Amino acid sequence: MAETLSVTDMLPNKFEPKRKFRWIFAIEGIDAFLIKTTARPTFTTTEQEIPYLNSTRYLAGKTKFETLSVTLHDPIAPSGAQQVMEWVRTHFESVSGRAGYADFYKRDCQLKLTDPIGTIVELWDIKGAMLTSAGFGDLDYGTEDPAEIALTIRFDNCVLQY
Repeated sequence: MAETLSVTDMLPNKFEPKRKFRWIFAIEGIDAFLIKTTARPTFTTTEQEIPYLNSTRYLAGKTKFETLSVTLHDPIAPSGAQQVMEWVRTHFESVSGRAGYADFYKRDCQLKLTDPIGTIVELWDIKGAMLTSAGFGDLDYGTEDPAEIALTIRFDNCVLQY
């Protein structure tokens, strides 16, 4: 005979979800407390179509990591804008017009998700990160909102350590 399970039998007793507000994003040269929003890495794998007789088979193609969008607070001190511009200057120096070597502007980052007591429960190692855009936001006399900086970060690879 079929057995009907109760809700308590179906749910684990010690269930604690990861929370969207418990994380630290460590980017060299930018204070972690300035980072307001980000996302976990996203990737896309292309598909290779292999026609065969009257059917089609598929194989995995190249995998590409998508960009990360990061929003920073921009306080008076320490200046978020100044920290971002120091990174931008390693890519391109607007005064002289010189570009930088990848070894100077690419940085490794870490995205750490924590549990309620601060233990790291998920760690992403993000390798070869560089800025592809930095927006210093709109200004408006009609609002009291704080200033923010929007970054788009492209990276070469990432590894979910745990």
